Amino acid sequence: MNRRKPIGRNAVSGALSPIVLFLLAGSFVAGCQSKSSAPKSEVRLGYFANVTHMQALVGLAKGEFRRHLGADVTLTPKLFSAGPAAIEALLAGEIDLAYTGPSPTINGFIRSEGKALRVIAGATQGGAVFVRRSDVVLKTQGDFAGKRFASPQIGNTQDISLRTYLGQMGLATKERGGSVEVLPLANADILALFLRKELDGAWVPEPWGSILVHRANGVVLVDERDLWPNGKFATTLLVASRSFLESRPEWVQRVVEAHLELSQWIQEHRGEAREIVNQEIARYTRRRIDEAILTEALSRLEVTVDPLESSLETFFERAKALGYLRGGSLKGMLDLRYLEQARSSRQPATGSSGP
Repeated sequence: MNRRKPIGRNAVSGALSPIVLFLLAGSFVAGCQSKSSAPKSEVRLGYFANVTHMQALVGLAKGEFRRHLGADVTLTPKLFSAGPAAIEALLAGEIDLAYTGPSPTINGFIRSEGKALRVIAGATQGGAVFVRRSDVVLKTQGDFAGKRFASPQIGNTQDISLRTYLGQMGLATKERGGSVEVLPLANADILALFLRKELDGAWVPEPWGSILVHRANGVVLVDERDLWPNGKFATTLLVASRSFLESRPEWVQRVVEAHLELSQWIQEHRGEAREIVNQEIARYTRRRIDEAILTEALSRLEVTVDPLESSLETFFERAKALGYLRGGSLKGMLDLRYLEQARSSRQPATGSSGP
């Protein structure tokens, strides 16, 4: 077996146990008190430059959130690269709402004892894959021994899916006495190390799965939809801080109305929505996604306002099984009153209940 080249400390924080790092982040989140509150005229929205955050990208580009909020309210968008960081900002009072993944949301809810946040709508489902290098064989349990995989961040949704998958195959990671290594890496770093053959595979959200296939000669080993009942699981949620819900419910209602309209518009204008998403991603990354990559990425996900509650319960149980969480309940995490009101107000005009 070829000796692995060490990965620099700046590229990965794998020197500590993933569970230790995750718990340290969780302790920060749980201990945060709102150190700042938004000015009365400001709404601060967190999101990622990912195709799984389509409503945020399209809504910001088209000005839909600003239109719904009105001229007297300032919308301040804030870009994040991973869910745990967005949830930490939400609980620290630095943002009011966020598009983020199920696992960081659940972690923030549990560690704040259900006091800090609420899920107010779903956003996307699907759109995550486990990609291997084309020259790496992963057919049997023995093939995984000594391999090095990556996920975007410890405790994020793809990280939990990867570790659960390995555990179900009877494989232990290095921090649990096994030989399989799981590294937390930014998606761009995953691509770079893939190209240098310093990673054997990665569990990533789209469009990064398709990027690994097209730019790094990767092969999809697992489409995560195949592991879920009816192929459906929550990938992105719209989350609000509880303090914002209590202080500005009318603004929450306006954001949810914009979110619902955007979800339906995206479904009905897929080509135009795809172009806007590509333009917005290029604005942040300075590079457009190749059409073949974007088309493949979007084929694996679905825009939906349904938070898919049963999948949230599954993610919660998996986080506990991995030792990321030690107990608690998700009771009260969903607050869909605003979504129901938005659907009700649109029904006479559309003749349907929305997406």
